[in-house]
Amino acid sequence: MASSSSASLFLILSSLLIFSSLLYVSEADYSAPIVKGLSWDYHHKTCHKVEKIVRKHLKKVFKEDIGQAAGLLRLHFHDCFVQGCDGSVLLDGSHSGPSEQTAPPNQSLRKQAFTIIEDLRGLIHRECGRVVSCSDIVAIAARDAVHLSGGPDYDVPLGRKDGLTFATENATLANLPAPTSNASTILSALATKNLTPTDVVALSGGHTIGISHCTSFTPRLYPTQDPTMEKTFAHGLKEVCPTNTTDATTVMDILSPIKFDNKYFVDLMNRQGLFTSDQDLYTHKETKPIVESFAHDEKLFFEKFVKAMIKMGQMEVLTGGKGEIRAHCSIRNPDNKAYFSYLVEEDEQSYLESRAELR
Repeated sequence: MASSSSASLFLILSSLLIFSSLLYVSEADYSAPIVKGLSWDYHHKTCHKVEKIVRKHLKKVFKEDIGQAAGLLRLHFHDCFVQGCDGSVLLDGSHSGPSEQTAPPNQSLRKQAFTIIEDLRGLIHRECGRVVSCSDIVAIAARDAVHLSGGPDYDVPLGRKDGLTFATENATLANLPAPTSNASTILSALATKNLTPTDVVALSGGHTIGISHCTSFTPRLYPTQDPTMEKTFAHGLKEVCPTNTTDATTVMDILSPIKFDNKYFVDLMNRQGLFTSDQDLYTHKETKPIVESFAHDEKLFFEKFVKAMIKMGQMEVLTGGKGEIRAHCSIRNPDNKAYFSYLVEEDEQSYLESRAELR
């Protein structure tokens, strides 16, 4: 019964997607500044099927559970905001310290998102060899998560390498603004990453899909209710989270929780934003008009979201000889015993291909 329901939801989304794609497909802005080492067609010669492989697999995943789209999008955000888009959030801990995944902001990342990225790496490396990084796969998967849940399609600059280190817990906490942060705090924090107020509001629109744990917003309910929260909305949240320690979840966009659209901004205008960091965007004098413009114009939101995603996706990237292309997304190559046998297999394959070309 649950599978049937999920399939029905996917069919509805697919129909909406076809319609919205015709209106809002965003081509790459080739005038946008691209970090040296990245390019729009980086894998054209070495793995031209990479994006087709990702999209084909994610269509299957989302048919079973469209909720995984939000998990993949959030994974990309949490990777990029902490020491750049280098796939460091994917790494397991080691003798040098705990993984970024153990830091409080990352403990609610969906475990299945990590599994999906590793599954995609396996499919891509079997098809093309070890030529596509895990950090590139995360970026492509985030784009497809947006598009396949009803949002814009857009090209992603590629060529990232995977990092060799992971951030400390303090660094992770310092670089991921808490949901209890107000707009001024978030704007100041993200300005250091070259994100404008429009970028910040557009990226916050990613909360149009996904769920949240009670602990991220119960400070707005207990001991006293946040006066900026609409009363009926607050009453519904209290039913889901009857105490400030309740372990439950609720959707982040009550109007269209599984569709990527501009309804999140309508929520904010209705005082039905879930987090302080959400609702305060409609209170702050600098961001309020941006929220209103996105609520009234979905196409504008999509355009600004794409621009902000492309900018965010290039934060502190490693390219060229920096970093590596991991043979397993959760393990650095020097720590991966299987990596060395993988190298032997690569050498043998390269030798056989060279002999074939000489015949």
